[in-house]
Order: sequence, then structure tokens, then C-alpha cells
Amino acid sequence: MRFVLLAAASTVLLSACTWVHLAPNAKNVRVLSAGAAPAGCEKRSEITVKVPGNVAFYERNALRVRDELETLARNEAPGVQADTLQPLGDPSNGEQRFAAYRCGR
Repeated sequence: MRFVLLAAASTVLLSACTWVHLAPNAKNVRVLSAGAAPAGCEKRSEITVKVPGNVAFYERNALRVRDELETLARNEAPGVQADTLQPLGDPSNGEQRFAAYRCGR
């Protein structure tokens, strides 16, 4: 019985954790809403990021997963000299693709 309670408590506590933190060099990367490519920007790359969509049998909060995916993509953007990201679709199974642009802002 204790094991079951410990496992349940651990799952609830882990679901509240944010595992992805914004890197200092990613703070100026902006994220646009999905849609047409931004005018006057150079497309640098496409970035695919992934986080766990569930922990054991527990399905993670979809908003938290989306937020972590965006943070991971922002962390990757400076590596391709991008300052702007745009999602290329909705998250699926803890994975999402973003277009990375340099807009010179």
C-alpha cells in the first residue's frame, strides 16, 4: 500500500515540475503565432524539439508540455543565428516543429 501511495505522490509531484529552463542567450528570441512566414525575415532552419508527454502512466498537462517545447525551441534558436520562431504545427506526442528566422530585430 505504501508503494502505491509513494508512486502516486511522486507522479503528482513530477507533473508539477518544469524540466526545461530558458537559456540566457534565448531570452531575446520571440515566438510568433502560426501562420504566414514573417515578412522581411530570412529563414535559417527548422527546429524539432521533444519532451516527455507522459510520465509512467500519467499524462502531463498539455499546456505545460507546449510551454516546455517552446522553451526548448527558443534555446536552440541562437545556435542557428535565429531571433524569431514560428510553430509549424501543434504539438503531437510531446514533439513540435518550429521554423527559425533571422529578422534582425
